[in-house]
Amino acid sequence: MTAATVAELTTQVLDGAHGPDPAELTATSVFWLHHGTRLAGGGTTYLNQYVLVRVGRSFGACAFEAGELDPSIGREASGAPLGALLREAPAPLRIAALDAYLAEARPHRDSDAEPITLPAGTPETRAHARDAAIAGLLDIEPGAKVALIGVVNPLVAAIRERGGECLPCDLNLRRTQWGDPVAESMAEVLAPAEAVVATGMTLSNGTFDHILQHCREHEVPLVVYAQTGSAVARAFLGAGVTALSAEPFPFSQFSADPTVLYRYRAETA
Repeated sequence: MTAATVAELTTQVLDGAHGPDPAELTATSVFWLHHGTRLAGGGTTYLNQYVLVRVGRSFGACAFEAGELDPSIGREASGAPLGALLREAPAPLRIAALDAYLAEARPHRDSDAEPITLPAGTPETRAHARDAAIAGLLDIEPGAKVALIGVVNPLVAAIRERGGECLPCDLNLRRTQWGDPVAESMAEVLAPAEAVVATGMTLSNGTFDHILQHCREHEVPLVVYAQTGSAVARAFLGAGVTALSAEPFPFSQFSADPTVLYRYRAETA
C-alpha cells in the first residue's frame, strides 16, 4: 500500500495496513544520544541529537534539532504502547516510533536490499566509504546539477567525483569545507536540480513531503540517505524515492569495526 505523505503512512500503520496493530507493541527502550564529530582536515564540527526507539529486534531513529527533546524522554516514553507514541508523541519521537515499527515488520537485514559493508577504520575512512556508497546510487550525466539537502562534506566530494555539480542546502551550515556557499532555502536548489540527494533528517524537520512531491511532479530522481527514518523512507520507494541508502542503528560513526548499510533501488518498468 503506497502513501503520499508521512502522515498518510502513519495512519495506514495505525490502521494495521503494514503489519500488527501498533497498540499491541511496546516501545521497550527509548533513549537519547548527543554527539559531535569533526573529521580530520575539516573545519566543521557536526553536532547531532538522536532519539531512538526499540521494538522487539529493531531500532527506529530520528535526528532532531537542539532543544526539541529533553533526555528525560527516555524515562517518560520507555514502556509506552507504540500506538500511543505514533499518535501523541513529539514529532521526532513519532518518526523514530514509525521507523521502529516498519523496521520490525520488515527488517533491512531480511529484505531484498544490497548490503554494503563499511570497512573497519578511522572516522574519515568510514565516512568516505559510506558517502561513496550513497553517491553510487546516483545515475547522472557529467555536469548534472544535484541538489544536496543536508550537507556532509564527504558527500559533496563524492557527488563531484561522479561528475555532478553539487547544489548544497542545509539549515545549519553556511559553507562547505571548500568554501562553497550553502543555500538555506530548498527552493534555491530544487528548482534547477536534475537529481536530488536528501538526508533522512528531512523526515524530522517536516520537509520530506515537499521534496517528495517536487520530485514526483517533475520526474526528478530522489536518493535518500537515512540514519533517521531509514525504514520510513523505504516505504516511498517507487513512489517518489528512486533509491535509498538505509543505515539503521547502531550507526557507522559509533564504531571502528565493519558495519552494514543497505542500498535499495526502486523497480523500473
